[in-house]
Amino acid sequence: MDYRGIITIEPDKRSGKPCIRGLRITVYDVLEYLASGMTEDDILSDFSELTREDIKACLSFAADRERKLFMTAA
Repeated sequence: MDYRGIITIEPDKRSGKPCIRGLRITVYDVLEYLASGMTEDDILSDFSELTREDIKACLSFAADRERKLFMTAA
C-alpha cells in the first residue's frame, strides 16, 4: 500500500511524529490501540474521522520503517 498520501509529517504537529492525513492522531497511537487489543471496528467507532484505509496505511508505514531499519543494520 502506498501510504504517502495518508501519513503526514509536520514539524509543528505532534512534535513531527507521523500522523494520519494531518490529523493529530499518530501512527504510534493507532499501532498502540491495535497492540492493546482494539479491533479496527473499535478504533473506527472511537475515532469517526479515521477510515480502514488509514489503519492499513499505519501498518504499511510501520512495516516499511521496520524494513528500512533492518536493511540499515544489515
